[in-house]
Amino acid sequence: MVLKWSLVITLLFVVVQVAAGFQAHSLALLSDAGHNFTDALALLLAWFGYFFATKPANEVKTYGYHRAGVLAAFVNALTLLGLAGLIIYESWHRFRNPQTVREGIMIAVAGVGLAVNLVIMYGLRRDRTHDLNVRSAWAHMLGDALGSVGIIAGGFAIRATGWQQIDALLSVAIALLIIWTAWDIIKEALNILLEGLPKGLSLDVVRQAILGVDGVRDVHDLHIWSLAASTHALSCHVLVGDMPMSAGDAILTRLNQVLYHRFQIHHSTVQLEFENCAHAPNGCAISLPSSGSRVGK
Repeated sequence: MVLKWSLVITLLFVVVQVAAGFQAHSLALLSDAGHNFTDALALLLAWFGYFFATKPANEVKTYGYHRAGVLAAFVNALTLLGLAGLIIYESWHRFRNPQTVREGIMIAVAGVGLAVNLVIMYGLRRDRTHDLNVRSAWAHMLGDALGSVGIIAGGFAIRATGWQQIDALLSVAIALLIIWTAWDIIKEALNILLEGLPKGLSLDVVRQAILGVDGVRDVHDLHIWSLAASTHALSCHVLVGDMPMSAGDAILTRLNQVLYHRFQIHHSTVQLEFENCAHAPNGCAISLPSSGSRVGK
């Protein structure tokens, strides 16, 4: 519901800002309208990603649709970079051929924009910590709020100095702000899509935690990746001592508890290997059921 109303409010404000930008002859306002439009796109894609992330897994999409939100965030961030390039190009032309700007309209509309962005940021504050797509939308709002502050300051500066090129310089600053908000999203989305180590986790720290579980002698073939920004998965081979196979279930339970509570890893595939395989009819590797995780053979 928050995403829906945030999207509606943002689109309405974009219309107001475009009209005001033309009336005030302000490239900064028009640039900020473009930034606000990408905010609306971010909110739309966040809703899109959330919708697909809640769809259940099936025989084809065995992990569900978690990556849909990541793809949406990645595409959204790329559109931001394209918009920033366009703004910088137009700013260069405006700097060489300045136009008289009606700074009063700039200040008033930017003030409304600042209020709108702060309200939406407040509504998204909780979900941004565990959802990449919502964080993408929240980062858009933060960038645009800072842009609104810059436009307000620039409007007063134009009023005080009469230097019209301030409008073009503000537009470049907004473009750089857009690039800054997009870059971190692109890096994290690419890391997830390329199945890199999740942000905030250390492979060596996880390995040492597994080795610290009672009964574990060694761990190898350890892989950790993300299905989505807050959904991580792990697979590994774990060497245990000479023990009955029935004892493996207790080891797996302890392993899963460590992975879940310390690292928030919900999906794990753990293959147990025994030092002495004489009593194991199927060799060293066994599969045992484990609550909340996948245990592979």
